[in-house]
Amino acid sequence: MEAEIKWLDDPETFRVNQLPAHSDHHFYRNYAEWQRHKSSFEQSLDGQWQFKFAQTPQKRIKDFYQVDFDASNFYQVDFDASNFDQIEVPSEIELSDYAQNNYINTLIPWEGKIYRRPAYALSQDDPEEGSFSEGADNTVGLYLKRFDLNDELRGKQIRVRFEGVERSMYLWLNGHFIGYAEDSFTPSEFDLTPYIQDEDNVIAVEVFKHSTASWIEDQDMFRFSGIFRSVELLAQPVTHLEDFTLKPRVADNYRDGELSMDLNFAGQQAGSVHVMVKNHDGSTLLDETKSIDELVAIEPHEFKNVHLWDNHDPYLYQLIIEVKDEAGNLIELVPYQFGFRRIEISPEHVVLLNGKRLIINGVNRHEWDDHRGRSVTMKDMLSDIQTFKENNINAVRTCHYPDQIPWYYLCDQNGIYMMAENNLESHATWQKMGAIEPSDNVPGSVPQWREVVIDRARSNYEFFKNHTAILFWSLGNESFAGDNLVAMQQFYKDHDDSRLVHYEGVCHTHDYSEQIPSLDPANYLPKGGTKDYRDQISDVESWMYLPPKQVEEYLKNNPDKPFMECEYMHDMGNSAGGMGSYIKLLDKYPQYFGGFIWDFIDQALQVKDPISGQMVMRYGGDFDDRHSDYEFSGDGLMFADRTPKPAMQEVRYYYGLHK
Repeated sequence: MEAEIKWLDDPETFRVNQLPAHSDHHFYRNYAEWQRHKSSFEQSLDGQWQFKFAQTPQKRIKDFYQVDFDASNFYQVDFDASNFDQIEVPSEIELSDYAQNNYINTLIPWEGKIYRRPAYALSQDDPEEGSFSEGADNTVGLYLKRFDLNDELRGKQIRVRFEGVERSMYLWLNGHFIGYAEDSFTPSEFDLTPYIQDEDNVIAVEVFKHSTASWIEDQDMFRFSGIFRSVELLAQPVTHLEDFTLKPRVADNYRDGELSMDLNFAGQQAGSVHVMVKNHDGSTLLDETKSIDELVAIEPHEFKNVHLWDNHDPYLYQLIIEVKDEAGNLIELVPYQFGFRRIEISPEHVVLLNGKRLIINGVNRHEWDDHRGRSVTMKDMLSDIQTFKENNINAVRTCHYPDQIPWYYLCDQNGIYMMAENNLESHATWQKMGAIEPSDNVPGSVPQWREVVIDRARSNYEFFKNHTAILFWSLGNESFAGDNLVAMQQFYKDHDDSRLVHYEGVCHTHDYSEQIPSLDPANYLPKGGTKDYRDQISDVESWMYLPPKQVEEYLKNNPDKPFMECEYMHDMGNSAGGMGSYIKLLDKYPQYFGGFIWDFIDQALQVKDPISGQMVMRYGGDFDDRHSDYEFSGDGLMFADRTPKPAMQEVRYYYGLHK
């Protein structure tokens, strides 16, 4: 199979030879490796890669992935330099000074410069061929990495995992095409086994800044590109636990529980699997051994007087899965921590966690580092958790994409309630210059955009389904509504009845004049009307920035759904005043369960000022980026260097009233 650049233009081509998403568990050779948190089945490819930048697809070196290509001594007249450079992986191409930094919110970056509309959005006869494959703004990063396999990986099935690549990537190994992937913020895995060598491997990655994925990754953020999260090789033992699904349940008495699980194996279907669950005292609460098969089901096991998980007491049980060969030798060890908790909506439309009213003291959190952009570090994540705890923040919305995998484990361990959001935002396709105008909205109900968004829901679910901290799946952000959003909701309902599903965009398709009489439908509904999706999308009523008086109007008018603000208290400048007006409503109306402040941290970058020579903070528009939404990137409770703003005192006080 050969790679085709036209895939960039096709919304129905979003993964080629990409392995299916699966649970995000670690696996080790033995207990000693687990204790060291270092698996000999894993080999990092992070570090320096060879790199060449091209301004357009037409100017890229098209055969750079060939095994006889010499990146250290290459000359082509279309390029300014004869040699490949070096770039750090992970990092952002723009922050390595190859391309223009650009911050933008509601508009699409090329609006007013290049005429594009989403494929098939205006007509089923309009595939927009060449829209991105011939795009004058579609920069390309060419990456090369030479490596030898570690001794422990040789002779095994080998895959590569890219934790995050913006925006679309093609992959080759030793001159052979491997696959193609979109979805910047979820891991992409590919099987390298047919072409891997013990030594002298060359992996090549071609990263395009834009493709059809750009239409549905229109988040309020700096628009970067590149391999911005880690890359690793993963070896599989002869029998490998490929995927598992935990199903911890809390009984109606909120004291007892039960646990079942499904285990999916790859490789040889021989040997046995030993499953144990231990509590903090080391007592074994479940101990079961079964013969290996492709699918192994652990039937429901009762747990008496379970220790429930919540923000104040994030109690996690230890699951240990031992995979053994026919002689009883341990060949793979999979540890995982999980908790028992139950989220539901009462007949009175109150959100309950473990039978008690849930109140969200939340923030929206972009992944951000003032030097590395979205290529955040573990140090950043640990610092953010500490800030949450110091300021009574108990919840996070992963705006507006899946985060790095370690963040989900940290939220489990620290009792941070999660709204796990899909990588979906298509703001520019339905809101133009502030007006609701969804004539070319995607995904909407456009058939060709259905599978790509269901796939993003599937990836979000499969990777993170076992994390106790996730209370809500979120379909995405600011993408209007349509039949394809209904299909995403249905995917979650078909696969997971242990969580609620959230989406805010349906408020733009429903006339709330009876429930909230002060709202002017003309400000929320598109001209000509649209199908009302409110009964088909979202378990909760979700709005952004609805003023307290109008929130109260909804709550006073027999609400049929619990209410939250998925974004509120927009924290730009010296902001967050008046927060008490929202908090008072929590005491009056149990159907109101709080919200997520916009947002946690400024998106700004530290750069050296050419005049003073000092390090200074720069926001949107400070990089000669036009068009830009300028200082709108600075609306966090913290400055980009993680220094709290004065508004954090307000948050700490008011969130402390209902902690």
